[in-house]
Amino acid sequence: MELASLTSSLLTRFGVATDRFDHGDIAVHSPIDGSLIGHVASTSRPAAEAALATAHEAFEAWRIVPAPRRGELVRRFGNLLREYKTDLGTLVTIETGKIRQEGLGEVQEMIDICDYACGLSRQLHGLTIASERPGHRMMEQWHPAGVVGVVSAFNFPVAVWAWNATLAWVCGDSVVWKPSERTPLSAIACAALFERACRGLGEAPNGLLGLLTGGRAHAELLADDRRVAVFSATGSCAMGRALAPRVAARLGRSILELGGNNAAIVCPSADLALAERAILFAAAGTAGQRCTTLRRLIVHESIADALIERLRAAWRRIPVGNPLDATSLVGPLIAPAAGEAMAAALSEAAAAGATLFGGDPVTVHGCEGGCYRRPALVEMPAQTDLVRRETFAPILYVLRYSSFDEAIALHNDVPQGLASSVFTQDLGEAERFLSAAGSDCGIANVNIGPSGAEIGGAFGGEKDTGGGRESGSDAWKGYMRRATCTINYSGALPLAQGIRFGLDES
Repeated sequence: MELASLTSSLLTRFGVATDRFDHGDIAVHSPIDGSLIGHVASTSRPAAEAALATAHEAFEAWRIVPAPRRGELVRRFGNLLREYKTDLGTLVTIETGKIRQEGLGEVQEMIDICDYACGLSRQLHGLTIASERPGHRMMEQWHPAGVVGVVSAFNFPVAVWAWNATLAWVCGDSVVWKPSERTPLSAIACAALFERACRGLGEAPNGLLGLLTGGRAHAELLADDRRVAVFSATGSCAMGRALAPRVAARLGRSILELGGNNAAIVCPSADLALAERAILFAAAGTAGQRCTTLRRLIVHESIADALIERLRAAWRRIPVGNPLDATSLVGPLIAPAAGEAMAAALSEAAAAGATLFGGDPVTVHGCEGGCYRRPALVEMPAQTDLVRRETFAPILYVLRYSSFDEAIALHNDVPQGLASSVFTQDLGEAERFLSAAGSDCGIANVNIGPSGAEIGGAFGGEKDTGGGRESGSDAWKGYMRRATCTINYSGALPLAQGIRFGLDES
């Protein structure tokens, strides 16, 4: 079946009316073969403003619904995702070009975060705090924040949005979502499933999810509008630099998940077979288009030749092809421009004296309109500005080190600070890497790669990565407002810090 027909069939199964994807000013092309798979109409400015107003009204009703009932809505949504996992995973593959297993894995992330959020709905607790004043009690409460604006990227078109949206809903917030212009169909499918989850749940008001299709103007609207209590954006560092000041100008709150330039240090004691498997997935998975993709490999000079030879042998065996084919491990880049950026980076590396392996274009039968590239291994003589710059493509730069201090310095000497890993059997090296003097990233792993985060832990990074946290741990607090409350049951009025402030009644 041609991709356009398959896409239409999938959207119909989600209950999406054909006029939602049969016409509109946004032409959606699949990176698999470059073919047109649908049209989507951009949301007009008045319609976007109306969606924000409706979302604010929904918030005012939703915030007083008991949190466990809010969790019930998310539980329903998760069950629908289980039912439509294969269909939604296939649609993600068609729109993004990631292989079937990764498309299914992305939907599983959505299911997992629904389970997590449903349980969280009974655990939104604060603290009781000892008061210095007799007959007083202090406590900390968490209240819904308001409308949460979510801007998501093409590479994870549904999972990262769900990390935000499910937590926001159980916290008592409403959501307005601007998906990538490259992947609006997956967003429309998710919105249709969520609408279905709301049916029959009387407490769920209209407007808990607003969907804005279109370009940068909608992201700017969410950044600028005071009704958006929390602005969560996933994308490039350039995008974050453009939007974060707009939120800050109104003293708003941002959760930013931006670029990564992730490294793995491979120490002399490392299990090379384990490292090889981890490096392969981390560097080549999603065609190098994850924010957590492994981009720099820092290898001890005593084992560098042996590891590089193992990696070259593995790179030769990587099946690059149609991501709908179960035998493919690497699919296409999102667009020809991404292939051009990869080629330019490889040319710059060669000019700097690098040794290149792979990176060549691949012709895939029946997918000639797609941009397929073999993953590249690039042995660099030093960590240049090119290596410090993130190229969103399957390029793995290899650097050598002689001392662990040198490895840590190389690791941290980039603007980004998302994910990191070390491969070692030396307990001291592992602990140093995880210490305050080790990795400066938000994610630090030992004997696994930097990619493949689980929803139980807070996800995010430091420096140019933006400092935001999504998903597990206490990331839910980013979608709520904190209130410190004091109750006086003493009948007297002692002041804190022993201050005396009264009138002499005599």
